[in-house]
Amino acid sequence: MSRRMADWSADDQYFMSRAIELAAQGRFTTHPNPRVGCVIVKDGKIIGEGYHQQAGGPHAEVHALQAAGDAAQGATAYVTLEPCAHFGKTPPCALALVNAGLERVVSAMEDPNPLVAGKGHQILRDAGIQVSFGLLEERSRALNPGFIQRMQTGMPWVRVKLAMSLDGRTAMASGESQWITGPEARADVQRLRAQSSAVISGIDTVLMDEAALTVRPSSGHFTERECAYFAKVQPLRVILDSRQRLAAVPDCRLLQSAGDIIHVHNEQVSASVLEGKVEPWCFNTHDVGGLESLLRQLAERQCNEVLVEAGARLAGAFVAAGLVNELVIYMAPTLMGSLARPLLDLPLNTMAERHPLSIKDISPVGADWRITAVPAVKSASVI
Repeated sequence: MSRRMADWSADDQYFMSRAIELAAQGRFTTHPNPRVGCVIVKDGKIIGEGYHQQAGGPHAEVHALQAAGDAAQGATAYVTLEPCAHFGKTPPCALALVNAGLERVVSAMEDPNPLVAGKGHQILRDAGIQVSFGLLEERSRALNPGFIQRMQTGMPWVRVKLAMSLDGRTAMASGESQWITGPEARADVQRLRAQSSAVISGIDTVLMDEAALTVRPSSGHFTERECAYFAKVQPLRVILDSRQRLAAVPDCRLLQSAGDIIHVHNEQVSASVLEGKVEPWCFNTHDVGGLESLLRQLAERQCNEVLVEAGARLAGAFVAAGLVNELVIYMAPTLMGSLARPLLDLPLNTMAERHPLSIKDISPVGADWRITAVPAVKSASVI
């Protein structure tokens, strides 16, 4: 059963906080699995801890149990997500906890995966283990917005990244946009890409910016383990190209870089010059239904978090369609003038059509500022 925060001890909260810290260390490398941390405690002391490091590898509970050894008998495990109950690439963690002789298991939240949802907790209860959940649940949910949303709605978490000047401009009238922000902000974007299962962009961005849309761990903002991971695994790149202009640039940086590419167009037949280089998908992304269908297809592909890195038109289309969960805007202390291109192509005529946002964070990144916002519920009236 769940418990109210008042029912949890200070020690409970401390140990779960530590488990959440551990889970965050898998921020870039667990796709398509959730980020999970585990701490095993006995007599008020941590005897084992671990986190899920990479899909296909041991889960957090297994790492923690290996560290605890035989001392896990009679101990308490703090886990940021309900222990899994099904056989996938690894055996069920719930059974591993039972076999280790745990006395108590505290989970931050139930697993939204229908294959688990309550079943892991039930395995533990049936074995006589005391089970409770709900401790620091909001913090745990924040670790895995995409995984949770995909399991509950069949849609990934969509994050739009934008860079603008202080006067809200993203490119000069000619399309020139490199670079609005400084190196620290651009390095921060590498981390956004790294935590994404897929990156969506438009053909104009590929052609104008010579964009590869890959994670470049050599930027010095990743651990040695993460650098090794991205040397082998890259986010899926999804290029929207209704008129198949990508075929005219077979030697472009995008096609020469490592990682899988999905080429989205409106034609049933893909340009032959791209065969073997891209995976063709056919969607009419000029309407809301097409964009939503594309996102659902990506969710079926086990994409948890999707990053939209595109120009004003495509980014505006996602916002206008109500498909965006979060905006990350990098603002540079510079002015680009009234002839430069706007942040979003979002033609609105009345105040009632506004898209209200809730600001979640504003932080300095080098000489620039990063603004994180989410869609807010529109009020019935404005005073």
